[in-house]
Amino acid sequence: MAGSPSIAITLLSGGLDSMVAAALARERGFALFALTVDYSQRHRVELESAAWVAAALGAERHVILSLDLSAFGGSALTDDIAVPKEGIGPGIPVTYVPARNTVFLSLALAWAEAAGALDIFIGVNAVDYSGYPDCRPAFLEAFGRLAAVATKAGVEGRGFAVHAPLLEMSKADIVREAARLGLDPGLSWSCYDPAPGRRHCGECDSCRLRARGFVEAGLADPTDYAAAL
Repeated sequence: MAGSPSIAITLLSGGLDSMVAAALARERGFALFALTVDYSQRHRVELESAAWVAAALGAERHVILSLDLSAFGGSALTDDIAVPKEGIGPGIPVTYVPARNTVFLSLALAWAEAAGALDIFIGVNAVDYSGYPDCRPAFLEAFGRLAAVATKAGVEGRGFAVHAPLLEMSKADIVREAARLGLDPGLSWSCYDPAPGRRHCGECDSCRLRARGFVEAGLADPTDYAAAL
């Protein structure tokens, strides 16, 4: 239809970063097609948060796609491996899910091509993050090159754009951006090891990064943490 906004496929985990990235896509005038992957993750409460965020952002479609990565295991988020609670040491932590963002972006690319969309938004961050290899600029650049040769649209010259608007932001920057956009961070979920009663554990690396972001941003943190930080 003439005058209709372009579609953006937005990867929406239910976390603060993906909420802000999707809101930035909306601010740029895109119609939101939100994709959430139910990969049998430990922190399944985030699926509920993703639904709330998609509704709050006015997503035209929200698909929750089941893909059981626990069949592979290899991560504290998909296997019977303890989530670290004392901070992370050197190297890639056990909360890294093997090739997760490669899988997720591939699914987003498939939906983009099916929907006639050329824009994909992902909320990865390479400043305040846990050192995952698939959150780095080099990974996103390589995936963009792959999309150009792996799809009908790409080989016909209609290139895809993978947008990572939070890539160079600190967590405090992301918190401030959420405030600027008028978002409710309380809808989002970050914790890797939820406590009973839909509470963030307050001890995992993701909780620590989230809490520090609010402190450094000088803004009130609406998160209910089970452990004092």
